[in-house]
Amino acid sequence: MRPEDLITRAPTAEAVARETERLPSPSPEAEESLRRTLEAASQPSTPTPWPALLQEARGKMDSRYAEPATSHRGGLTGTALVLAKRAFRLTFQPFINEVLRKQVEFNESILDALATMHDVQREQARTQAAWRKELERRLAQLEAPGAPPSNTKRSRKRGR
Repeated sequence: MRPEDLITRAPTAEAVARETERLPSPSPEAEESLRRTLEAASQPSTPTPWPALLQEARGKMDSRYAEPATSHRGGLTGTALVLAKRAFRLTFQPFINEVLRKQVEFNESILDALATMHDVQREQARTQAAWRKELERRLAQLEAPGAPPSNTKRSRKRGR
């Protein structure tokens, strides 16, 4: 089918609505199948915890707060260095917070976007699995012995 076949001013919406009223009613099996498919698609996804691949990043998203001050040096030098680090951090923490505020906001928004993408991908995988199951069921019905052969050739109305 070509795009110009789809985009048209004729027939009007009213004419299409009139024609759809003339369509035969679907079988109860088809209605039930459609109802099951729609119910499966409309079920809200269950809330899940953060994905494992984002758990570690989530713990590190606030870069304003560092690990406790340590030093690999032993003795008096190591102790003095740890005390100097603590004093520096205590003195300059308000400035550190302000400098890194935008970075923290960016980290939070990136993690939220990644979590959203993960949820969307999970939902699409669930939907595809449901579609695949439905198609396999339909294929099994078609391949079942005694199933009426389907007409593969369809007449297409050509014209503009």
